[in-house]
Amino acid sequence: MSTRAFDWRLPVTWSVLFAVSIAARTYVGVSDEARRGQIIGYDRVLVDEITSHLVVAALLPALYWLHRRWPLGNGRNLAIHVAAVVPFSILHTSGMAALRLLWLSAIVGVPYRFPLTFDRLQYEFAKDLVTYLMLTTGVLALNYLLQRKPDPVEQSPPPAASPERFAVRKRGGSEVMVEVADIDWVEAAGNYAILHVGGDTFEIRSSLTKLEGELDPRRFVRVHKSYVVNVARIAEVTPWISGDWRIRLQDGAEVNLSRRYRQRFEALVPVRS
Repeated sequence: MSTRAFDWRLPVTWSVLFAVSIAARTYVGVSDEARRGQIIGYDRVLVDEITSHLVVAALLPALYWLHRRWPLGNGRNLAIHVAAVVPFSILHTSGMAALRLLWLSAIVGVPYRFPLTFDRLQYEFAKDLVTYLMLTTGVLALNYLLQRKPDPVEQSPPPAASPERFAVRKRGGSEVMVEVADIDWVEAAGNYAILHVGGDTFEIRSSLTKLEGELDPRRFVRVHKSYVVNVARIAEVTPWISGDWRIRLQDGAEVNLSRRYRQRFEALVPVRS
């Protein structure tokens, strides 16, 4: 299967958000200490905020994976995310403590202690609960905002009569008849198209575009430059990152539904979120 082009808007947006958060939290931290009568330098608070945000950034891919695997929308998945706050907080707290100890004690030479007492862990957990909620909001909001409108795709005119079966050549030279209704999905392979039929595969000498024009557009839909699927064989459609979707077929295969073909797909198979 072909890979999607990487969307650089996502890491750039998170980098900007983290930079703004570090600057704002550093200023607030220094101001709070000044109101308590404690004069503390910006560099000390900046180290605390940078180490904290670095660990959060390292955990962000795991958070994306959790939302792909268990998207919010029902009570069971919500409970999984609530439970995930515990390991998130443990990894965040221990990670930032290790980074601060490495920087302050091992590199700068300033004594540093981070006692992992119950009160301290409880305090950090309360903060991480809010952080997890904010990150979840950011993940969902960015996935929505960064979805691009699909490019207009030229609709292939349907043929006068779609064939009901294809004659395909098996290895050894014999030909068999494949019922079009039995085809699960089709993928491009150079000058050939590969028909996936109930666990078997057959090659047919045809481009995917030509074969798509011969298939019944009420049954088969192009979902990617390399894939055509039988809508009757779709088992599940799952949101993916940056506006793409994943289609799982009844034979267990998974193919991408790219943004380019999303409009055509939803015209035939409406997706209700």
